[in-house]
Amino acid sequence: MHNYIHKSICRADGKVINVKYIQRSIEPFLKKSAKEFPVVALTGPRQAGKTTLLKHLLGKSHKYVSLDAPDIRASATDDPRGFLDMFSPPVIFDEVQHVPDLFPYIKEMVDKNRNIPGQFILTGSQNLLLAQNVTETLAGRSAMLRLLPFSYREQVGIPGQPLPWEKGKRKERKKISPTELWRNILRGGYPELVAGRPRDLSLWHGSYVQTYLERDVRALRQVGDFTQFQTFLRALAARSAQLLNLSELARDIGVAVNTVKSWLSVLEASYQVIILRPYFENIGKRLVKSPKVYFTDTGTLCYLVGLKNPEHAAKGPMGGAIMETAVVNEIHRSLTHRGETPQMYFWRTSNGAEVDIVIDAGNRLIPIEIKTSATPNRGMAKGIEAFRRDYGKKASKGYVICPCEASLPLGPDATAFPFFEL
Repeated sequence: MHNYIHKSICRADGKVINVKYIQRSIEPFLKKSAKEFPVVALTGPRQAGKTTLLKHLLGKSHKYVSLDAPDIRASATDDPRGFLDMFSPPVIFDEVQHVPDLFPYIKEMVDKNRNIPGQFILTGSQNLLLAQNVTETLAGRSAMLRLLPFSYREQVGIPGQPLPWEKGKRKERKKISPTELWRNILRGGYPELVAGRPRDLSLWHGSYVQTYLERDVRALRQVGDFTQFQTFLRALAARSAQLLNLSELARDIGVAVNTVKSWLSVLEASYQVIILRPYFENIGKRLVKSPKVYFTDTGTLCYLVGLKNPEHAAKGPMGGAIMETAVVNEIHRSLTHRGETPQMYFWRTSNGAEVDIVIDAGNRLIPIEIKTSATPNRGMAKGIEAFRRDYGKKASKGYVICPCEASLPLGPDATAFPFFEL
């Protein structure tokens, strides 16, 4: 049964839209943090649902104040102590990174009542700015959580579903057709598209990218030419799920390598990309050291590379990269929404053996391959077999994630696993 509650919500920009509230995986971890820490900071990309989540969970117990509005922001900047007296805890401060001068005064109030949990709930769409202020000013007093767009498990109403390699009861899911799967991938996971009224996807994602450029990128002050930055965005999208050659990318768009590095850090800090780095230990083999980059939303990725049709997305030259991005995002969101920092890597040797994702689960490594074919075969598990030979007992049985209809064994080293069950 889906955990949907129909209601109207007010977005951060003041627009009211009718949506169905969809339960988020992060909810129990957010509640727990608010009972244990005086300050909870919730970051994530713009439009990921931070405001809706906090109003739903804490709207009855906490005041809500958005610092996005210029007059409210000016009031907080001009008289921080008077502002905090007016909006005393428990309170939610939305987009708090706009008023960095507020943090020392929040610290002062917290230190007077250190034992009272859940006094301040802080949100921001700029991880770099919010995390820096929280780390420098509120160290030891705060919990840091991240909210990303909807995972597929959240969309289908089973947010607590364990991942395939984890213990726990799994609920059976309704099978979906390949067309429906690719329609979901093309749309992406932003709440307004998943839970709101039907929208023109290209218009929505175009507006999102423009808003992101004008607000988050401009605020980070590391980008001078926005037209060139947009060219960089599209060039990077075309390289999604590939080994990233920064020199080649810089040459193609006509900027310095250091500029590309700086812009990539902006995208990572504002939750627009996930960077996977290679997994390696000293096992005597030469391993590839270049990173791989994935956009944090498949809808944004499809928009940037000009895909509007599910069939074209599935069968076009980027079909494999888009499917890989979808799986990386699903696992990354599922782990992030538990309050964890995902330990995700990829593995590739200089002689061509590779595994798309390696999950470091502490005492074991989980190798994962991603395929677009709905008909799995043992040949798809070659990389997993090579990885297990190299890492021995530390490497668990792996998974080949693909749009197949049911799980089935692919020899002793791997299991084919349906994407919709992930």
